[in-house]
Amino acid sequence: EALVINDPDFQHEDLNFLSRSQRYEQAIRKSSMMVMKLREYGIADPEEIYWFKSSVHRGRPEPLDLHLGMFLPTLLTQATPEQQDRFFMPAWNLEIIGTYAQTEMGHGTHLRGLETTATYDPATQEFILNSPTVTSIKWWPGGLGKTSNHAIVLAQLYTQGQCKGLHAFVVPIRQLGTHQPLPGITVGDIGPKFGYDEMDNGYLKMDNFRIPRENMLMKYAQVEPDGTYVKPVSDKLTYGTMVFIRSLIVGDSARSLSRACTIAIRYSAVRHQSELKPGEPEPQILDYQTQQYKLFPLLATAYAFHFVGAYIKDTYHRISGDISEGDLTELPELHALTAGLKAFTSWTANAGIEECRMACGGHGYSRCSGIPDIYVTFTPSCTYEGENTVMMLQTARFLVKSYTQVSSGQQVTGMVSYLNDLSRQRIQPQHVAARTVAVWISDPASLVEAYKARAARLVEAAAKNLQAELNHRKSKEDAWNRTSVDLVRASEAHCHYVIVKLFTAKLSEVSDAAVRAVLTELCLLYALYGISKNTGDFLQAGILTDAQVTQVNQRVKELL
Repeated sequence: EALVINDPDFQHEDLNFLSRSQRYEQAIRKSSMMVMKLREYGIADPEEIYWFKSSVHRGRPEPLDLHLGMFLPTLLTQATPEQQDRFFMPAWNLEIIGTYAQTEMGHGTHLRGLETTATYDPATQEFILNSPTVTSIKWWPGGLGKTSNHAIVLAQLYTQGQCKGLHAFVVPIRQLGTHQPLPGITVGDIGPKFGYDEMDNGYLKMDNFRIPRENMLMKYAQVEPDGTYVKPVSDKLTYGTMVFIRSLIVGDSARSLSRACTIAIRYSAVRHQSELKPGEPEPQILDYQTQQYKLFPLLATAYAFHFVGAYIKDTYHRISGDISEGDLTELPELHALTAGLKAFTSWTANAGIEECRMACGGHGYSRCSGIPDIYVTFTPSCTYEGENTVMMLQTARFLVKSYTQVSSGQQVTGMVSYLNDLSRQRIQPQHVAARTVAVWISDPASLVEAYKARAARLVEAAAKNLQAELNHRKSKEDAWNRTSVDLVRASEAHCHYVIVKLFTAKLSEVSDAAVRAVLTELCLLYALYGISKNTGDFLQAGILTDAQVTQVNQRVKELL
């Protein structure tokens, strides 16, 4: 960070007074300089690159985001060694600048609905790429509008007359020497957006555009010269880049919310307003309990999400290593966990950033406060890389499947192992929802048990409601749709449990007693505030009594 702050090449004008085109031009200049500095300083570790980039652009988007964050990682995880030799180093040296073209005008999160086609021609050993409809035009990829000369395109693969589903292809889109669109390629910028002015989000239409067979990323699935298709061990292996980005969004949720909290809390400490007692000086607005109630739980949330982001990043890398060795055991849970936590954290952080803006009164509406830019930069994460409601429903499929396994006498592992307790609880003569969990509201470990019980009850309720709908309807799809609200709530409860569990587990790793004491209070505040906002779930399931809920609400105020 000091390297960046003290480097005159990375100083810039006040962004608040720059136009959209000026923001883009400044960002691309700094990105080019950034790559030169990375080489000069010998920075090659992906995590060090990420932090250096964050320091250069100060949390703002930039035109090389998808090149560094999706194009290069996809080559590393889905290309064969020969393909990496061919594409990776030119991309690392910025001879090739890439983007990741998945979303289309008509479909985004619904991947199976994507319409772009890649038809294999064995006579020439080429793939013919087409955008057959208006809705099949690639729409939204960052860096596509002006910056990139290549794209990893997700397309429906056709070979020997059969569709083999979505696969990734490296597609040149602009001439390397002139940067002009290649014949058969229509590409450009989609225009102004709610935010993200530094990013040239674009569109891409292909008309009978041919690429060599070797441009299909073939680490897992292959098309042989005669058109024979060799399928991957698991279809989900091709979704690795999306899982990776979703894991990053969890960490970004923490960082964006923490920045907004920092601004709002500091502002609240220096802003004086109104009177607590007639005739006395105006107090800091942070002295008002209502202001504390708005901001301090959000501060606790930012810490919780920080620890969860670190966990999910480490888990992704660990499981990716297992996958590279052929062990796919934990892949389904990784997919479900990243989908759910991406949705839960981005929804919560998005609402929290807006709460911080409003907590700053009229000044929060000024772009000079910094919060509007944080909001418009972060809010797309609720829809990109998977619309959040759909992400929650993907997590719900895994939860229902796990519940079904437990109901049939199997044991489940990982973050859903709490479902194993349901079968043991049913041995008791009381109904599962009538058994009260012993909860001590000042003990984080006890609160983890409360959240665990809530998640188990809601998963069980959603699964039973789904089965009831199936008993009345022939269509599984109709039954799923009519139960979807319950399924989303179950996924939210599961994610909430995971976050409280991980925050609590982190406390034991902190050796400094003073730091641990502060983090323990933040952990309690996060967990108790969550209970106060979802009291119906805890009361209905018999996890807490009315008296305990009253104690929870009082304890939240004491922790402010």
